[in-house]
Amino acid sequence: MKLLLMIILIFIISAASGQETVQWRGPYRDGIYPDKNLLKKWPESGPTIDCEIFGIGKGYSQPVVYKGIIYVTGIKKDTMDVISAYDQRGKLIWDQDYGRSWPNSYPDSRCTPTIQNDKIYLISGMGEVCCLDARDGKKVWFQDAQKEFQGRSGFWGISESVLLTDMAALYVTGGEETTVVSFDKITGKLIWKTKSVGGTSSYASSQLIERNGMKIILAETANSLIGVNSADGEILWNFDLTPYELGNWGKINPNTPIYYDGDIFETSGYNHIAIMVSLSANGRSVSLKWKNEVIDTQIGGDVLFEGNLYGSNWINNNKGKWVSVSWQTGKTNWEKCWHTKGSIIAADGLLYCLEEKGGNIALVQPDSTDFKIISTFKFDGGEGPFWAHPAIYDGKLYLRHGNILRSYNIKR
Repeated sequence: MKLLLMIILIFIISAASGQETVQWRGPYRDGIYPDKNLLKKWPESGPTIDCEIFGIGKGYSQPVVYKGIIYVTGIKKDTMDVISAYDQRGKLIWDQDYGRSWPNSYPDSRCTPTIQNDKIYLISGMGEVCCLDARDGKKVWFQDAQKEFQGRSGFWGISESVLLTDMAALYVTGGEETTVVSFDKITGKLIWKTKSVGGTSSYASSQLIERNGMKIILAETANSLIGVNSADGEILWNFDLTPYELGNWGKINPNTPIYYDGDIFETSGYNHIAIMVSLSANGRSVSLKWKNEVIDTQIGGDVLFEGNLYGSNWINNNKGKWVSVSWQTGKTNWEKCWHTKGSIIAADGLLYCLEEKGGNIALVQPDSTDFKIISTFKFDGGEGPFWAHPAIYDGKLYLRHGNILRSYNIKR
């Protein structure tokens, strides 16, 4: 009996000390946040503003909340990417530069922090990968990965957020030496690097999936969607995306792939054809399942909810519609006008849609027959496009517009 109680106690302690990860687009990078008991309808003027922070730095990245602390990246000084930590009242706890920002077109900070076990993992706009202590911002390790591995980025620089595996922090270099590199999470030392599939990196953050016991990294370059064995860096398959990139706007690929039940969804805007590929049972090959020419999401991401994809599409750089597509068949359910294209997340059975031009945000009932808006309000203030995706933590909706961050109380 004592032995049994001891085993149970060890199990409870182990479960309680399990790794909590906050990162780009939610716990699983799929845009779905786990919060429950959220408002099913907003007041006419919008939810109550819980906190407003000015001067967070120029950026398009999402905020994340870890152990009650708000972390957000931005350019605050010179040409350095900076991460800042704030308490729930908006008081600055610390800030720390972590690398050089992208100096050319759209230079605002893009990397959303990945935080696990009191460690923050970041990629600068110039491809420097680092780890900081979440408690005080002190640097734990630093790798100038883009320089070290002769990486190649696209015209708009680097817009990737670190993906973690059990042991490693990952970065997509692009270039001819390698395509993906894996650093030890604790020490920063190189674990492995893949062979190169050629070409520049994309603007997407990678995804980690599991297929029949094998953990696979879904990574993108300008030309390819690739599957990488997380254990040793073996490239399992390389799916050529160029036949689906139409017109003069190729080599973009800005969205994290969505995976469910053996299928992978990929879309990249600019009138490119969205595709779904099916992954073999052993994880070592993929085949095309369907194509769709309507849901060409530019940079706002998509979510999968109860068998249907929801997102927005690209008509031109200033215009787009909201779209739903069947996950199983690829058939378009609907395509509707609402301001313009934008970003989308989901929580507690509802969608949150933020259009990128005017800062209007809608609470939407997922439905395969229509775009059913429940409530809307508008974010006033800030400057530039609304490219930072919304985020939800602890019953609060976080919206960022350039140099301003607000949290709204959406708890019932």
